[in-house]
Amino acid sequence: MNPALTKIAAQMSNLTGVRAIMKDIIETLQSNKGQELINLSAGNPLILSEVEQLWRDCTADLLASSEYGEVVCRYGSSQGYAPFIEAIANDFNKRYGLKLTERNILITPGSQTLYFYAANCFGGYTSSGQLKQIVLPLSPDYTGYGGVCLVPEALIAYKPSLDIDASAHRFKYRPDFSQLSITDDTGCVIFSRPCNPTGNVLTDDEVKKIADLAAPYDVPVLIDSAYAPPFPALNFTDMSLIFGENILHCTSLSKAGLPGERIGIAIGNEKLIQVLESFQTNANLHSSRYGQAIAARAINSGALVQIAEQVIRPFYQNKFAVLENTLNEAMPNNLPWFLHRGEGAIFAWLWLQDLPITDWELYQELKQVGVIVVPGSTFFPGLQEEWQHKHQCVRISLTGSDEEIVTGMQRLAKVAEQVYQRAAVSA
Repeated sequence: MNPALTKIAAQMSNLTGVRAIMKDIIETLQSNKGQELINLSAGNPLILSEVEQLWRDCTADLLASSEYGEVVCRYGSSQGYAPFIEAIANDFNKRYGLKLTERNILITPGSQTLYFYAANCFGGYTSSGQLKQIVLPLSPDYTGYGGVCLVPEALIAYKPSLDIDASAHRFKYRPDFSQLSITDDTGCVIFSRPCNPTGNVLTDDEVKKIADLAAPYDVPVLIDSAYAPPFPALNFTDMSLIFGENILHCTSLSKAGLPGERIGIAIGNEKLIQVLESFQTNANLHSSRYGQAIAARAINSGALVQIAEQVIRPFYQNKFAVLENTLNEAMPNNLPWFLHRGEGAIFAWLWLQDLPITDWELYQELKQVGVIVVPGSTFFPGLQEEWQHKHQCVRISLTGSDEEIVTGMQRLAKVAEQVYQRAAVSA
């Protein structure tokens, strides 16, 4: 059967960004079963025994309670499961000195769904025909932003400035406020903090400046906090959560051990929450209540924050240290390689300046030596201008074992050295 697709269906059925690469990675893994492959591409969090046990304990408590039938055998509110919303409000109010009520919180089926709602509520064409842009203030950023908008031309991203420490082979992206434009044509602003794919954490001042630029135009600023405190607390540097009238704080429990339950959390202005809740009512009715019910127990007991700070964060912070130390030892000092400052998340981001081949070609060469990473050019959705830099980076997952990370980075260093040497000889 070959039904005619609408314009929207054709767009949404295409694989975009890193998902197109993941198709190739899956095929590579399936066709090379006899070859030992070090897969450093995944964004899927590892199953940590202490984290799994937390969710087992919360599940056992739910199963033994009279609440179970109400949770799984009945429909609920589009806004979310009331005890879970109450747990979030109480925790954030106490932790951050807020005055949240249930009207300030919406639960969605994962944060990706939340960005889909927001992108199409605030971005795209208005009833008067005005195109409202979805602004990504710092590129690269999460590849998923490229697929959430039903009006592709609404998405626009801005090149960053690069803060480079050449002697240490480190660098950091920063918003380029001389270029960033937020106007009456802006529908919303989205960025991740800590950032997937780079591990970058925008400073408190940078976040406040973006919010201040958006405020005069009543533009919502969505801060994707999928890796932020208080859970999963995958920040390796100190950072504050920034709240404000036009800020929508968006978090998730995926990296806190519940990716399969798809729990996204939006916290912000009541009017913004109402718009998104109405969208959810039409699109999905409501999120799964089972995950919300066990998460409420983990939050109320304090166990989730404790696990995040004492287990999840140090686990991945150590993985980054292993990767960083290996690259320091294995990469030739005369090569122009730069590792992004490891400030959070579960990835490392490597820039090979003036790389003689593309990031896709490097990806293919690394596969030949049994190492799989993700080409960096898939993480620049919405960037209109051509920029050679985006073809010189790779994302490396921290979800491998220590031994896999060491071996993978040693092989990457050798391949990189060979690539630059070949270019020098041919020149």
